[in-house]
Amino acid sequence: MKVINLGETNSVLNSFVAQMRDKTVQKDRERFRNNLEKLGNIFAYELSKTLNYKSVKVETPLGISEINVPSDKLVIATILRAGLPLHKGILDFFREAECAFVAAFRKYDRGDDFHVNVEYATSPSLSGKTLILADTMLATGTSIEVTYNKLAEDGEPDYLHLVCPIASVFAIEYLQKHLRADKVTLWTAAIDEELTSQSYIVPGLGDAGDLCFGKKL
Repeated sequence: MKVINLGETNSVLNSFVAQMRDKTVQKDRERFRNNLEKLGNIFAYELSKTLNYKSVKVETPLGISEINVPSDKLVIATILRAGLPLHKGILDFFREAECAFVAAFRKYDRGDDFHVNVEYATSPSLSGKTLILADTMLATGTSIEVTYNKLAEDGEPDYLHLVCPIASVFAIEYLQKHLRADKVTLWTAAIDEELTSQSYIVPGLGDAGDLCFGKKL
């Protein structure tokens, strides 16, 4: 699995990540969502450089212009609910893409042990397409693995791009073992080394879903 950490290069992306991590700035829920959307924009732009392209002819008022445009058939998927602003940011740049959504959550069994439960999924066929699977936090990697397997039940995509702004070292190592390494690229903005006993990323940024939309029941 190829890992691209955009946070390693100085850019405005790091300002958005800093604001998302800041516990004082996090109190502004709208700003948190907006920052996540902006990250989606940046990831989409950088990811677009790796897609396949074709030449098209465009008629202007004065002549014909030949331009290279992306040719991949894209499906943008996200895990509800924390990934929704990130999904929107990516979709803003890939406006003709199809979309998929999965409702997945941690179901605790005993103590800190849990498994990822999928309750709902909707997706077009992925066969012959490029899948962009977005989620704000990549803590253990199990949610991404379970979600991908669910989406790929009716056909695997030609390529998988994972967009996860905050990732853990543990999750990256996990996915490298459980996904096809030659068909996956992980895009992230920060890689954190520590997980708590409940598998939350440290320093991370907290519960992204709650920060976006408020406390859940």
